[in-house]
Amino acid sequence: MKFIHTGDWHLGKLVHGMYMTADQREVLNQFVDLVADEKPDAVVIAGDLYDRSVPPTDAVELLDEVLFRINVELNTPIVAIAGNHDSAERLSFGSSWYRHNHFYLTGKLTNDFRPVHINGVNFHLIPYAEPGVVRHLLDDSSIHSHQDAMKAVIGKIEENLNPDEVNVFVGHAFVLGGDSCDSERTLSVGGSGCVTQDLFDPFAFTALGHLHSPDAIKHEKIKYSGSLLKYSFSEAKQRKSISIIEMNENGSFDMRYKTLKPKQDMRELEGHLEQLLDPSFYEKENTSDYLKVTLLDDGAIIDPMGKLRQVFPNVLHLERKIESIDQKQKQHFSSIREEKKTELELFEQFYKEMTTSEFSEDKRGVITDVIGKVLREEGQK
Repeated sequence: MKFIHTGDWHLGKLVHGMYMTADQREVLNQFVDLVADEKPDAVVIAGDLYDRSVPPTDAVELLDEVLFRINVELNTPIVAIAGNHDSAERLSFGSSWYRHNHFYLTGKLTNDFRPVHINGVNFHLIPYAEPGVVRHLLDDSSIHSHQDAMKAVIGKIEENLNPDEVNVFVGHAFVLGGDSCDSERTLSVGGSGCVTQDLFDPFAFTALGHLHSPDAIKHEKIKYSGSLLKYSFSEAKQRKSISIIEMNENGSFDMRYKTLKPKQDMRELEGHLEQLLDPSFYEKENTSDYLKVTLLDDGAIIDPMGKLRQVFPNVLHLERKIESIDQKQKQHFSSIREEKKTELELFEQFYKEMTTSEFSEDKRGVITDVIGKVLREEGQK
């Protein structure tokens, strides 16, 4: 059987003060077209359909429209779970009668660990749940971490799991060894939010959500879908894709990727202001992309954001390279009062800390003369 693995849509996402709903609608229209072309046996959405527990109205309307087109108009079964950004209770609304049209949405974890069976494959749907929720649900006081919770839940699944059938786990978790980025909400402090890869050994395929890159983990059977779009500049260099999995009767599978193309990419630009505003440069660029711009100019610049937005209207973040370097240098600044340094050495260190520029011989000569003059006036030389 063939299914499409996606997740982390984050509908209603706000990035640097801009709602991404129009961009999300654009790529989801492409996604629906992909479903129509591929004709999968199921679409799997591995959590974080929304970006917050109470999403804006247009995000709710967009999700309703997309799911209707896939499930009703294209008559394609949907398998979906809640992620850590979703409201489990809100997503659970209507789930009992959704199933009559093969829309299997699990918002909150329950004691019913029976899988969804579609064309010879068992889909085990485990939505995101805090360890405390799992501890209470299973009445197991030994559960304190996400690892404890996932181990206990999979243990419950294994009680009735048929190893002679193809079993697919659908979850929303941070698997140890995965690469995270800025737009992913931390599941817990320290390492207690992680789960180990070996927990998923009983399954032929594990379809996960939470980490935003499809390359977040290197594993033969554990895969992240990656997010629908780039949602932070830490994702600027990530590829975004939709995974298409064709399962064989023996549990082996073939996997390929399809790319959805947003109208506006999220990119980083670096250069001097004059260079970035030169038509010979920006005429080769998609000036409507969402941009983080790093300026290399040394001196003061009047209204750089205003000037940039005349050419690049969607500059979302602007910083100065020199300020960034200065900040890093200042973080390593240590007390020098106890060090025995000459006035010239102290000034040279101060100069480098404040400017990060080279303290040239010409500058050294000028400051030597100034220090000498001051010391003579004080009668110390």
